[in-house]
Amino acid sequence: MENSYSNRIPEPCAVALFGVTGHLSRHKILPAFYDLFHRGLLPAGFALVGFARREWSREEFTEWAKGEIRENCRTDFKEGVFSLLAPHFYFCRGSFDEEERFEDLKREMEKASREQGAGGRKMFYLSIPPASFPKVIERLKGCGLADLNDPLQKVVIEKPFGWDLESAKDLDSLLSSAFSPSQIFRVDHYLGKEMVQNLLPLRFENPIFSALWSSKYVDHVEISMFETAGVEGRAGYYEKAGAARDVLQNHLMQLLALTAMERPEGGESAREKKIEVLKSCSIKDLKRTSARGQYASGFAEGRFVRGYRQEPGVDPLSLTDTFAALKVEVASPRWEGAPFYLRTGKRLDKRSAEVALVFRRPEAASPFAPAGQDSLVFKIQPDEGVWAEFESKAPGREILRDARMGFSYRSEFAEGSPEAYENLVLDAMLGDGSLFPSEEETELAWKITDELEEFWSLEPSTLEFYEAGSCGPLGAARLMERDGRKWRKM
Repeated sequence: MENSYSNRIPEPCAVALFGVTGHLSRHKILPAFYDLFHRGLLPAGFALVGFARREWSREEFTEWAKGEIRENCRTDFKEGVFSLLAPHFYFCRGSFDEEERFEDLKREMEKASREQGAGGRKMFYLSIPPASFPKVIERLKGCGLADLNDPLQKVVIEKPFGWDLESAKDLDSLLSSAFSPSQIFRVDHYLGKEMVQNLLPLRFENPIFSALWSSKYVDHVEISMFETAGVEGRAGYYEKAGAARDVLQNHLMQLLALTAMERPEGGESAREKKIEVLKSCSIKDLKRTSARGQYASGFAEGRFVRGYRQEPGVDPLSLTDTFAALKVEVASPRWEGAPFYLRTGKRLDKRSAEVALVFRRPEAASPFAPAGQDSLVFKIQPDEGVWAEFESKAPGREILRDARMGFSYRSEFAEGSPEAYENLVLDAMLGDGSLFPSEEETELAWKITDELEEFWSLEPSTLEFYEAGSCGPLGAARLMERDGRKWRKM
């Protein structure tokens, strides 16, 4: 996987941003364009056309965008920098239902491309609900903006990529009616995080890691994503999704694929090697190898919070999972006998995400005490870095204590890490698809998730409640205990 944190400059391009007034656009996408411009990574021939219902002039849109960027950008906000970016902003008023407004958008895109020298290259960024994808894509095709035979166009879409395998295939069919596979960029923002991008270089370029990277030394792998937040006003979406569909199907399965894949050789891509992993994944005996939960009321982040069923917009008898855990077997010589354990949940005791390789215990007994299990931990958030956790003799005493040493992005590098969306926006403009899941990756991950969801739908009693602010349901601990293991403390 190429590292997008570089000085590569994309070719000129006009970007149409749908959902420009939405939360994601305001907090991540617009600031990413500013931060890239501030770092000198946008081409001179760049234009951004916002599309929204608001009765704004171009000047009013630019002033509004300025306020959102000032509030949310990563690099320092500077009036002088924004004054240079502002002429690249355009606006088109309209809704997805108004066919004639897409003709207006076409004219605005042509104007922007002409004035900024974008050379007819265009990118459509769909930061919109999945239910709106069909209408927008059909409108783009209808007005001639989207053309399957136009090599100068791209489309970027945000997850979820469907609700199951069938709907994912429907979405892929819709996209392929307007765009070729190389023009489609599916955003999984975890793949834009600096630590995730560093997984492959750290592993493949450092013998200290690569020599240990197999079941010969690794007992199992834990991939975890904990959130302290609840549904935060997203009940309408979350009631349909749940933790497995929202996080496990995409973020965690992608991290599994990156961790388990072989090194690309002879022109192979990282995508191809990830697909090999996903094809080799299997889940078995789900009553013993999966767990799901739903948060009840409790104390989280120093305050009392309501349970999921009391959240506005949630069914009082909801069976939606806000916690999901799963054991996955990877059928490859490298990982034979070393399973992958995935877990994710909301309203847990901390916000953290990591990939942990947990090593086998030494065969010889320690003269000090029974040995624990060493771990190599790749911390993705909140503090990006790598930590080796091991046993060390305590000073002056014949006992072992936990110790660790590590590398932190924050302390090692003077320059802060780019936000994930900076990397993703830049790579989409460059046409580099290595940070974006392919159609086949998405469908293979849905195949695993559908099998899990079908089992849960037939076994409603598998849903457990866990107290907000805890580390999740007891079923997750039992899942590990059945294999004689236990989760690492996050």
